[in-house]
Amino acid sequence: MFINIFFLLVMMAVSVLFGWLARRSWKTRNTFSKWGGRILSGLLSVLVGFASIATVIGMVKSYTPRTAPVPDLKLAGTSEQIQRGEHIADTFCTSCHSVSKELPLTGGVDIGEDIPIPVGAFVSANLTPAGPLKDWSDGEIFRAIRNGIDRDGRGLFVMSNIRGRNLSDEDLQALIAYLRSQPAVVNETPNPLDQPNILGFIMLGIGVLPSDQPLITDVITAPSKGPTVEYGEYILSYQDCRDCHGENLLGGVEDQLTPLGPNLKVVAGWTQEQFIATLRTGVDPSNHALDPAKMPWKSIGRMDDEELTAIYLYLSGLP
Repeated sequence: MFINIFFLLVMMAVSVLFGWLARRSWKTRNTFSKWGGRILSGLLSVLVGFASIATVIGMVKSYTPRTAPVPDLKLAGTSEQIQRGEHIADTFCTSCHSVSKELPLTGGVDIGEDIPIPVGAFVSANLTPAGPLKDWSDGEIFRAIRNGIDRDGRGLFVMSNIRGRNLSDEDLQALIAYLRSQPAVVNETPNPLDQPNILGFIMLGIGVLPSDQPLITDVITAPSKGPTVEYGEYILSYQDCRDCHGENLLGGVEDQLTPLGPNLKVVAGWTQEQFIATLRTGVDPSNHALDPAKMPWKSIGRMDDEELTAIYLYLSGLP
């Protein structure tokens, strides 16, 4: 925080300095120095000034408290809830909250390293009872996953933008029940977890980095679990496939901050068995190996046959 403020003050001072140099160069007798110095110093003053303004806007976006109601929850933590929550954690949360990509969810993964531009560190939290969640209420955890807000009202950059917010209320409560039941594993993570640098604030200020998504206050329900197109659509609503493969899943776009995913209509040319085998082995029917650093097939491949079939049916029907 303090180093970013220091660099902001330096940029503002540099902008003023270039402005002063532009004015000084106008008084020189040499025509080249007069015009060249004024134009160059003036442009640099404007550019650095623009970067300073963008930084301030990014900081305001980042540090402005967010508000959303905390649900009044006190989960029973039934065995059915815990079992369902463990399945969701194993097939979804492990891609970010586990270095080994397996349970338990000890955190410590710097998601900022997956962004091609160095915009800062965004470390996943330790979600076992040894981490900060031990002091949170069930409702506060619910709000953090659904709307990306921590117990103190601070926005969580990554959690504000992931699609896990679209988990149904029932599945989200099951996930919380599992988080409570995990073995406590000590793994210290930074505080705060989100530490954007100056470049990150500039990109946030000009809108290149995504801002917080609109708050969700309505109840979310899921269709009945089964090998259906509807259930496949639900799974893909909370998995992060669209971040790489595009909103319509027909391929990512150049210069996106996430890995460039291919058009998933290709799945229509595979059999159901080939699709399931691809996500279980990481090798597609053309013998191409999926990069686990870009495609979290290990986590997704731990879904059961019904879930993977549902995804296959949905993807096979893409226009």
